[in-house]
Amino acid sequence: MRRRDFIQTTTGAATGAALAPTLAHAGETAERKPNLLIIHCDELNFRTLGCYRDTLPPEQAFMWGPNAYVETPHIDSIAREGTLCTKFYAATPVCSPSRSSFISGMYPHHTPVTTNNVRLSDKVVSFAQILGEQGYSTGYSGKWHLDGDGKPQWGPERNFGFQDNRYMFNRGHWKQLELTENGPRVKARDRKGQPSYSVEGADDESFTTDWLTNRAIEFIDEHEDSPFCYMLSIPDPHGPDTVRAPYDTMYDDTIVEAPRTFGKPTEGVPSWAMPTKNCNYRMANYHGMVKCVDDSVGRLIEALHARDLLDNTILVFTADHGDMRGEHGRQNKGIPLEASAKVPFVVRYPKSVPAGARIEEVLNTVDFLPSMLSLMGVIDKADHVHGRDASRLLRTGTAPQDWNDITFMRSTGKPGSTFGWVSALTPRFKLILSSADDPWLLDLQTDPDELINFIDSPEHKDVVQHLARELKDYGKRLSDPYTTNPKTSAWIEKLMA
Repeated sequence: MRRRDFIQTTTGAATGAALAPTLAHAGETAERKPNLLIIHCDELNFRTLGCYRDTLPPEQAFMWGPNAYVETPHIDSIAREGTLCTKFYAATPVCSPSRSSFISGMYPHHTPVTTNNVRLSDKVVSFAQILGEQGYSTGYSGKWHLDGDGKPQWGPERNFGFQDNRYMFNRGHWKQLELTENGPRVKARDRKGQPSYSVEGADDESFTTDWLTNRAIEFIDEHEDSPFCYMLSIPDPHGPDTVRAPYDTMYDDTIVEAPRTFGKPTEGVPSWAMPTKNCNYRMANYHGMVKCVDDSVGRLIEALHARDLLDNTILVFTADHGDMRGEHGRQNKGIPLEASAKVPFVVRYPKSVPAGARIEEVLNTVDFLPSMLSLMGVIDKADHVHGRDASRLLRTGTAPQDWNDITFMRSTGKPGSTFGWVSALTPRFKLILSSADDPWLLDLQTDPDELINFIDSPEHKDVVQHLARELKDYGKRLSDPYTTNPKTSAWIEKLMA
């Protein structure tokens, strides 16, 4: 199905500010369109980045102790020379659903990737497809996780507009990769000759973060004379928590402290925030993986600079979701708390994006496609998207007059299921309704540790009513089955009263 046909069939699902046609902005020449380079990590806790620690008070910034942190000068330089979004969330804080929303601008239940290992619909139109139609050379390397069960499954047949996807693999957190006469493959092997997650013997050529970065630099070399879009999808710092030398000995677990919320009381805690067994908050290897990522970001920046492409490239650093790393006694992701759902999003593009700026408005992975295409001056209505065009925020720090500073998240679950949590959130508040729990209202200003339920607070009654109305409207406009669950629907009506 062609893009224009798809747009015609999906206008009923559209919401938010559709991407309006735009021309090249001041400072951009007709001869050279801006490049787009996206560095996309997997399961990255935002507190591990120096630029995000700088936005937080010490008790929130140094969650694992005053000395247990990693320096990230190259990622920080993107923020320092560009704009940092302090409130950027995953539409669903799980790998595949988040990725589907990022490339499509649609909420996961419309893609219909609502849980891991679900195949992305052939009808989905990605930002890469739209840019390809505008004359861009497009490519992708690293973890894809949108083509079902295939593992690793190199170069999926369905590339969704990423023309060069030779180094795209569907699933896995492989630690070593290599090129062979038959194409790319996992280098580490078990005794049966099957691909392995082993890190033994990995070096700066074979370790996955380095290897994928090399492929990105090769793509830049091949396309430096024409506009390009490339997405580098690094599967770290997702588990297993292993990293090559010397990063495996750079940090010390003996100085790591349990997060502030690690031993919290469990009375009244909803199921989505309940502590889990055998929770690991050790950070040495995790910080080692982040440091390796940062060094690779430095190599990419230098590669762009050496080819005189840096200032004409929109450089984005982000992730699919976070990692609790022991906060609230939990590991991994999948819940609406900050460490799981909030992800870094920094953009450098000196022609349009001011240096050293911070955006405090709440944003979402669904907002990436319309915002980026508008920032790039691409002429496309993209009527099918659910996200909002935040390009004015990126350019000026000021929201459009009709900006509604609210977004939505939903839990993972089987496609079409009505059982899960759904959340309406602003920069300060999160209203979380679940088919399995009583409603919760979190106030990040009063309680940044997210331990207190303000749902019955008289001072928060107007906020609760407002967010409940917004959630009802969202469910109706986007046909979210979670809002039709009898328990969730009843809570919406009760909280609106």
